[in-house]
Amino acid sequence: MSSMESEKGTVVAPPAAENGNNKKCGGVDVILRVLLLAASIAAVVVMVTSNQTETVPTPRGPMRAPAKFHHSPAFIYFVVALSITGVYSIITSIASLSSMRKSKVPAKLFWILLLHDVLILGIVASATGAAGGVGYIGLKGNTHVRWMKICNLYGKFCRHIGASILVSLFAAVVLVLLVVLDGYSLYRRIPAS
Repeated sequence: MSSMESEKGTVVAPPAAENGNNKKCGGVDVILRVLLLAASIAAVVVMVTSNQTETVPTPRGPMRAPAKFHHSPAFIYFVVALSITGVYSIITSIASLSSMRKSKVPAKLFWILLLHDVLILGIVASATGAAGGVGYIGLKGNTHVRWMKICNLYGKFCRHIGASILVSLFAAVVLVLLVVLDGYSLYRRIPAS
């Protein structure tokens, strides 16, 4: 009698190479979470260092006016959201590393990671959208409400904002990949019928 047949003659599936797959998925998970941390830190640092002071023409004559990230609530929200994402990625990287050492990882951990990854993805996407909207108005202006474009005066400031938004878009893509990986890890745990 082969190892794939039971005593009653029915065929039983061989046990899956669960530990090898867990280590592969766990390794990818840790790499993605470290990339998320790096992207979050980079986006926050670039946004926080975006300041520039220029002489601006006004009706009363030329005046020195600074452009800083904290002058816009959308940029403040962006910094807070990406900072939370960075802390979250540290915590989940540690959890992911510790789960790789175990031979059997509970499905509950994958559910928790999946739910929180989706939540953080929503936060990052909303912060990126808010900052992108303000950045676009700074770049193009809005003639309907007479908001003038400022990127022609504050070029360095606008480049910092744009770079920070691009890096946070990369962080959002990493989060999407993490959600897919978490979903796949849960899918593999569904018993075959």
